[in-house]
Amino acid sequence: MSKQKQYDAQNIQVLEGLEPVRKRPGMYIGGTGSEGLHHLIKEIADNCVDEAIAGYATELRITLLDDGGIRVSDNGRGIPVDKMEKTGKSALETVLTVLHAGGKFGGGGYKVSSGLHGVGSSVVNALSTKLTAEIQKDGYIYTQEYEQGKPLTEIKKGSKTTGTGTTITFYPDPTIFKETIDIDYEWVVDYLRHQSYLTKGLRTYVHDQRTDEKYAFYFEGGIQSYVKHLNFGKDTVDEDVFYIEKDVEDCQVEIALQYTDAYTESIKPFANNVLTPDGGTHLTGFRSALTRVINDYARKNGLLKEKEENLTGEDCREGLTAIVLVKLPDPQFEGQTKNKLGNPEIRGYVEQVMTEYLSYYLEEHPAIAKKVVNKAILSARARAAARAARDNVIRKGALDSTSLPGKLADCSSKDPSNSELYIVEGDSAGGSAKSGRDSKTQAILPLRGKVLNVERARLDKLFANNEIKSLITAIGIGIGEQIDIERLRYNRIIIMTDADVDGSHISTLLMTFFFRYMKPILDGGHLYLAKPPLFLIKAGKKKEYAYSDEERDKILEDLVKDKVAKGTKVDKEADISKQAGAEVSRYKGLGEMDADQLWDTTMNPENRVLIKVSIEDAEKADAIFTKLMGTEVELRKNFIQARAKFANTEELDI
Repeated sequence: MSKQKQYDAQNIQVLEGLEPVRKRPGMYIGGTGSEGLHHLIKEIADNCVDEAIAGYATELRITLLDDGGIRVSDNGRGIPVDKMEKTGKSALETVLTVLHAGGKFGGGGYKVSSGLHGVGSSVVNALSTKLTAEIQKDGYIYTQEYEQGKPLTEIKKGSKTTGTGTTITFYPDPTIFKETIDIDYEWVVDYLRHQSYLTKGLRTYVHDQRTDEKYAFYFEGGIQSYVKHLNFGKDTVDEDVFYIEKDVEDCQVEIALQYTDAYTESIKPFANNVLTPDGGTHLTGFRSALTRVINDYARKNGLLKEKEENLTGEDCREGLTAIVLVKLPDPQFEGQTKNKLGNPEIRGYVEQVMTEYLSYYLEEHPAIAKKVVNKAILSARARAAARAARDNVIRKGALDSTSLPGKLADCSSKDPSNSELYIVEGDSAGGSAKSGRDSKTQAILPLRGKVLNVERARLDKLFANNEIKSLITAIGIGIGEQIDIERLRYNRIIIMTDADVDGSHISTLLMTFFFRYMKPILDGGHLYLAKPPLFLIKAGKKKEYAYSDEERDKILEDLVKDKVAKGTKVDKEADISKQAGAEVSRYKGLGEMDADQLWDTTMNPENRVLIKVSIEDAEKADAIFTKLMGTEVELRKNFIQARAKFANTEELDI
């Protein structure tokens, strides 16, 4: 037995100051990739937003400098620069160099704040090669410079000024952010747009010096404007947005909602401007009050008969777009990620406000109230019609093959982690895929024709569609509110369609289905698009596949270079295929490939190209599906016209 390595006090490492941040940055910003990089901007800018929420700032500016730096400034009170007794340093230096130091732990700095742990500014400082703080306060400009979190100078008192505010300029450290230090302008634009929606009266500006692009936002209506933005392109029950803002105890409840003709809901809950995607007590209070108020109104006005069951929450929320924003002094988020709010008192506050004001609104607007209730009743009837079909469609056991659709060629493996399902366009391609697959791990489900556009269909219509029913049954997780991702039968679900316009349309229809009714598939990273080759290039006994026009041209150019290198003369006047001595065939569809070709090019894990389908921005995804698959023809027309110049005419079926 080898001698045990000595382990004593000498082995214990003490990290001082900001050393822990540089040692383990992922603990503080989630990672050192692009997401962590952009999180630095958010940490500084959120402090500016807190000044605006508190009523001291009206502007937030972000400048992407042409030398790689980022400048964030506001016109708030300015970080204090006087010395603190406890630390012996200025308040500015303490905020920028000490973890868990700031104005968000009581003491009257902020009543409400999106920052929770007080580590933001100091973490950004630690992960920057250089940071400069410029404070306008008490009639003077104060500056201090830092390097990797350590002050290079004392605070310098500079020229006089009549303004107030804080400006932080920092340069992310490339030794920390090895993947990239290139800031995405669109990310900054989206961040500022949301902050302007969530903070009434806040003007936000971005200037990208690298390209000289500029953008500014100001929304007088706040979250009312946000709801209108989310509903752009959708038919709404009423032009006006229901809105209420009310102080309860030491908290503020702000709600905006509007119904559309859609069959899904879009509710965004926020606490102190922080999105809580997993909801929490504020969302629970909102949903409870909404369901109760709509049922009470429906009963009171005879829209629901005595023998009819109450409308469910799901029925009452069909087509609803809502923003629920609460502001509170001590938010209790569940976990470091702040995905869920846990304050129990907030549920009661939101219920109280919603019940009182929505009841009053429905009484004062009977025509709108009737439309809302009737929409919920239609949803309830569709739900009842779908219930029996759902029981037959959703598999009882996750791996019980006896109830699987007959057209599914299942894999022999019962281990979901190494199993994958190919959703194939048409029986012809399905036949080739079944013959060429690895039957141990690859299952094939051929679909006939174009699947239902679920953007325009309720759940009961899905169960009446054979192709959708086969899909639901094969995947095994259920649908709608009964989804259980643990029952997923395949770790990868791969959409494999022809590389033409029809194939793209079918892929879009399928992605719409997954986004609207099986979103956990996307959230878990289980959905992929197969990328079949466009061209087969034969030159003598040599055979190569090309997945794009550019790749085809590159292969042909390389063949010509090989011929020239070997001393073979080529006719430079001839087209490149003849120069290369190659025959180029374009595949019109997967059905043209035999089983071996399909395996070699599109299904063999060692050779194939898969595109992972993920949701970087659910809001944008919702907007694009509404635009492409919704009822508004004009939006689609404009989308096509704007992108027509990018279309490859060789790929169009004219």
